[in-house]
Amino acid sequence: MRRDEAAAPAGRAPAGPAAPAGRAQDGAYAAGLEELLRAVAEGSVPVAAALESLRRLPFSDLGFARVDHHRNLRQGIVEFVYAPGKTRKQLLAIVEAQLEHDESSVVVTRVAAGDAAAIRVLAEKRGLETIWRERAGLVAIPRAVPEARGRLLILTAGTSDLPVAEEAETVASLLGAGVRVIGDVGVAGLHRLLGEQPEIEQADAIVVIAGMDAALASVVGGLARVPVIACPTSVGYGASFGGLSALLAMLSSCAPGVAVVGIDDGVGAGTVGALIARGRPA
Repeated sequence: MRRDEAAAPAGRAPAGPAAPAGRAQDGAYAAGLEELLRAVAEGSVPVAAALESLRRLPFSDLGFARVDHHRNLRQGIVEFVYAPGKTRKQLLAIVEAQLEHDESSVVVTRVAAGDAAAIRVLAEKRGLETIWRERAGLVAIPRAVPEARGRLLILTAGTSDLPVAEEAETVASLLGAGVRVIGDVGVAGLHRLLGEQPEIEQADAIVVIAGMDAALASVVGGLARVPVIACPTSVGYGASFGGLSALLAMLSSCAPGVAVVGIDDGVGAGTVGALIARGRPA
């Protein structure tokens, strides 16, 4: 089953099969885990203490990558895979390890279309749903997606900023935030933004994605009563310097409630926005 970029990323899919004991790791990790489980069975280690130890233990050593299988347990987010610099064989091995040894969503970013197609085939052989956001270069395999909580509003200054917004939207949705994207409300036509004032007032967190002069972040920061995560993009001409001018403008914002992520960093913006919007677990 496939979902392309027009599809919403919310949804659940069954986790992959559990791995046999010791399969994920050999040597010290397997021995340490066995010792911990024996201690719990014998009653010498409390369950709570064992759970705390497990938060720091598991990863798969593939030789070229160490895949963290407990990031979701430890931090409440998924293990992101940055595709550039990795071969298709390496990407597939990393995704396979994630599917085998943990239950959280798999998210591969900045991935070429051919590599994304191979990842989707791998997932579909297991009967798992996939999401492909072509403009953002993001492929995801949603699993154990939390029930949506909180309202994250994503605003873009222009239509050309939408690929970064799609990355942020997909990431935030997979982390369990309710997300709405409103595009093309930049300051060159300020009335377009003011027409969305009710959405700004109802949001629990706001992501502002803008290139060029990036003035939208300061404007929204002056209207909103919640944190604003500003994400500069490399969109622009003239003296935009590949997003550097937008980054510096956002960092220099006079609105005190504005925080800034890196250029074109939809992953970072979506993650921070989702964590804020969802709040701490009860």
